[in-house]
Amino acid sequence: MPFLDVNGVRLHYTDTGGDAQAVVFSHGLLFSTEMFEDQIAHLKGKYRCIAYDHRGQGQSASPESGYDMDTLAADAVALITALGVGKCHFVGLSMGGFVALRMALEHPQMLHSITVLDSSAEHEPHENRGRYKMMNLIMRWFGARPVVGSVMPIMFGQTFLQDPARKAQRDRWRQFLARVPDRKGMSRAVEGVIHRMGVFERLGEIKTPTLIAVGEEDTATVPEKSERMHGAIKGSEFVLIPKGGHVSTIDAPDAVNAALSGFLDRLDAG
Repeated sequence: MPFLDVNGVRLHYTDTGGDAQAVVFSHGLLFSTEMFEDQIAHLKGKYRCIAYDHRGQGQSASPESGYDMDTLAADAVALITALGVGKCHFVGLSMGGFVALRMALEHPQMLHSITVLDSSAEHEPHENRGRYKMMNLIMRWFGARPVVGSVMPIMFGQTFLQDPARKAQRDRWRQFLARVPDRKGMSRAVEGVIHRMGVFERLGEIKTPTLIAVGEEDTATVPEKSERMHGAIKGSEFVLIPKGGHVSTIDAPDAVNAALSGFLDRLDAG
């Protein structure tokens, strides 16, 4: 399994290799590179697909500091630079979307495009912070298993949760969420998301081609937030993912793949 020491942290990543244009995937909170399996399988015949685990999550190291969104963006810059794949297409979901927006604002020279999935340019709503802090406290001291039942309906859409044919998938991701390799690292990552600064007022500065997509059943970052981003980023494209929840790459992969490949094809043609 490949690792790189960049920006003061050891990051785990996956890489399909080759000389094709790179697509770099940045995952959402509580997840890892695994959430992009379907997208990588769909695109790897045409693109070099790279996915990485954020500090404190997945198989990456968990330093004591550096969980703010600006540092996470610096991690991405350092990884892309070390792999020699800029300019790249950058795809971020939720927390990864926070990183994608900051990349477009501060490091546009490294990007061909950004795709922002199920994310927001705003700070975490105050009404959510108390609940998320309590769940984080439980997870840090007792592990994630006691809160998985509360996390599943935040992450996944009701169509996915209620479909009998997808029970095996639900079981896989319930078990995934219940396993936290490093409680302290994950807790720091959660705090970074809870206390992040918004960048909505700066979205008009983004000139990088941008796709914004959101699951129609996303209750963590509701579609209206993505619509506001679309309105603020001139020339951006917007796609509502049918039957998708907050992790639409998992519960609505075909629709996400169609939106992503269509966007990239239009860029290649234009």
